[in-house]
Amino acid sequence: MATHSSKVPQSQEQPLIAIVGPTAAGKSALGLHLARRFGGEIINGDSRQVYRGMDIGTAKPPARDREGIPHHLFDLRDPDQGFSLADFLGLARAAIQGVHRRGGLPILVGGSGQYVWALLEGWEAPRVPPDPELRRRLEEEATSRGPDALHRRLARVDPAAASRIDARNVRRVIRALEVTANLGGAAPPARRLRPPYRSLVLGLRPSTRAELYLRIDRRVDDMLAAGWLQEVETLLARGYAQELPALSSMGYRDLARRLNGEISLDEATRRIKSAHHLLARRQHTWFKPGDHRIHWLTPDDRAFHQAETEVERFIAQGDGEFGPTRGHEQMRPGLSRPR
Repeated sequence: MATHSSKVPQSQEQPLIAIVGPTAAGKSALGLHLARRFGGEIINGDSRQVYRGMDIGTAKPPARDREGIPHHLFDLRDPDQGFSLADFLGLARAAIQGVHRRGGLPILVGGSGQYVWALLEGWEAPRVPPDPELRRRLEEEATSRGPDALHRRLARVDPAAASRIDARNVRRVIRALEVTANLGGAAPPARRLRPPYRSLVLGLRPSTRAELYLRIDRRVDDMLAAGWLQEVETLLARGYAQELPALSSMGYRDLARRLNGEISLDEATRRIKSAHHLLARRQHTWFKPGDHRIHWLTPDDRAFHQAETEVERFIAQGDGEFGPTRGHEQMRPGLSRPR
């Protein structure tokens, strides 16, 4: 199929494509296809793919697939360095501006719902630096007393944040407590800007939950076969502790426990698959089937062609009203005070 070589139309609101959906739905493959078809550049919208050395377990597109297509916001931090929503928004906006200056089409790809909607809807996040010592104490408390204890503490100091954050999402609870400690109380209301681009949001979602779980389980098996356990071993050998927030993502800590002899590989695999199923359910709250801002596609043989059609129509609309940058004042869950 021929590739578009012409530059995207130059207008006051430049186009932005976003590809969203649950883990293992095929977002990266679709993003790469559209980038080749329309002369696009990929912007990472996954909160874990920013870390160096965490390639297999975060499902980064392999180097052979990225060849010839510029990728942005990958491999920005070491695993012991912090990365916040505010960091993401600043870097993503700069990257998108650069793509537009080059006459390209920016394609945001990722399943981190808070990151994606904050960018598309123009929200600002408080720039609160990480506090490693506070994080360490809170992580120890979560381990000794359970995540509900941390969530109850958050509810006392910032009830609005606690109402938005699942108690089981320890990383986000800790970050919210970190913000309140830095600010001396509840975070102030978020400030919304008008994004200088209009957006087309394409969603990928299997037709049934059972099919999604099957895709997840197969991908976990593939990642383990590709050397995920060895990747974790390398990170630990470099001195990165398994307690680091970056290594709390799906599977890294379980595989570290396997390497330490605490659990078997079968048990680690079972836990990883279960955690990814839970992640998919959480992502459902950000990317709901009934959300009129998302053009949903089923990841089958027709998805690429359907996505091309939507992108062609979107680009042709120019300055017409389209996507979440016009007329959508209601915030996504968890965005009233972004972290």
